[in-house]
Amino acid sequence: MTAIRDTAAFATLVGTPSEVRSRLDKVKAEQVIVLPVARADAEHAGVLAQTLVSVMSFINEALREQNEQTLKDLVNAVVPKAPPEPTLLREAAMLARSRKAVLASADWLTAAKLAELAGLSASNPSTQPNKWKRQRQIFAIHHNGVDYFPGYGLDPETDWRPRKALKSVLEVFGDEKDGWGLAYWFLSANSFLGGRRPQDVLATQPEQVVAAASDEMEGVVHA
Repeated sequence: MTAIRDTAAFATLVGTPSEVRSRLDKVKAEQVIVLPVARADAEHAGVLAQTLVSVMSFINEALREQNEQTLKDLVNAVVPKAPPEPTLLREAAMLARSRKAVLASADWLTAAKLAELAGLSASNPSTQPNKWKRQRQIFAIHHNGVDYFPGYGLDPETDWRPRKALKSVLEVFGDEKDGWGLAYWFLSANSFLGGRRPQDVLATQPEQVVAAASDEMEGVVHA
């Protein structure tokens, strides 16, 4: 005798092979599991089928909960653990404005563009600009994974090599400022220079710009 038992997700057919076979065409399922039993009456086979359904329901529920927890873990991994503090948002906005001002204030050249301007080797254009940077003859800002060199730091009268005064400024600051810090300093109005920006007078009054850098560092030392 064929018996059908349903749960929320599973149904079982219990009976002889011929009985079950005759009912399979009416079962709407993509996959079926067949469990042959050598000796068992209808009641014992029914209990076994119900036990199998309970186990499958437990496994299905465990997998569902696991998937839900995995999703929660993924969401938690990419979402901040707490809302950003308003001060952090203000600082981020200020930093973004400062960097935009730097990028808009001068010609910024990639190593390849600098090499092209200076007539350097085209086979490996970044070699010489990076060497100048290591030797602190020029600096670069790192933006979106790319180094950019300041056009005001190059001297057209020496075939677009770094200005000698720029090296002196970089030696004065040492490790005190990174590339962006140097760019902010060159962009900012400087009281030592009568309110002028260092980048605007580097070519015409290089000694004054070096002196302005020294004046700032003296202020840092005595602060």
